[in-house]
Amino acid sequence: MTNNWITTRAWLLMLPLLVVMIAVIGWPLIDTIRLSFTDAKLVGTQGSFVGLDNYVKVLSGSNFQRSLLTTFWFAVLSVSAEMVIGVLAALLLNQRFYGRSVLRALMILPWALPTVVNATLWRLIYNPEYGALNALLVQLGMLDSYRSWLGEPGTALASLILADCWKNFPLVALIALAALQAVPRDITAASMVDGAGVWSRFRFVILPYLAGPLMVALVLRTIEAFKVFDIIWVMTRGGPANSTRTLSILVYQEAFSFQRAGSGASLALIVTLLVTVLAVAYAALIRKTAGAS
Repeated sequence: MTNNWITTRAWLLMLPLLVVMIAVIGWPLIDTIRLSFTDAKLVGTQGSFVGLDNYVKVLSGSNFQRSLLTTFWFAVLSVSAEMVIGVLAALLLNQRFYGRSVLRALMILPWALPTVVNATLWRLIYNPEYGALNALLVQLGMLDSYRSWLGEPGTALASLILADCWKNFPLVALIALAALQAVPRDITAASMVDGAGVWSRFRFVILPYLAGPLMVALVLRTIEAFKVFDIIWVMTRGGPANSTRTLSILVYQEAFSFQRAGSGASLALIVTLLVTVLAVAYAALIRKTAGAS
């Protein structure tokens, strides 16, 4: 069997999938690109060609710049916290102690919950009238009165980051825990015999085995955090005073709330381009890390 026939047969087997992908992804993408060059409304009109006006208005507008900054801080802070907490949880669950299996199973629950359910639970926790967080802090003497955590611009974004960390750190922990199973026991035992401390063992023995899997977790979580929508929409809808409005929320508002389909499409394509650049950069970093190892 020749190589040409093997290649041809592979493409024939992939043909149904390619047709489905073109129909489901390709055509909507092409239509979105076409729509981004028009001033079309969501309903009623096809719109006329306006060239790059939508892109110029979006990129130069204060709404886009502020939403981009909010998205950046949300992604950086939430992913950083999830990586640290996830690795610490994995190191803990990698130890031998009674009830470890039960604790591992319980850790999966936040990640297994649908995001809408998770967001609703945290809205109840943050409730300014009967929320559990306010009750706890008041009883501990850390607050004099209940606060509206999601209703104040200074605390709303931090509250969302905490909720997102609770939801997603188990994913990082599971990936890190799986990588820890590959660390040879004899190497860690030898390092302890040689007098290596806790930090030295982690830095020079354990971390090299975690680097690759953690890079994958970092890529997945950064991309997800950069295009976050559901948890913010359920908890704050981008408020108060647009202090938690990310790029995805801005796309939704532009296209559906304000019914400006043309500028909404251009904004969606800009977000897609930013996420694509981020993914390509991370992929190059992963290849570089793999090559170095």
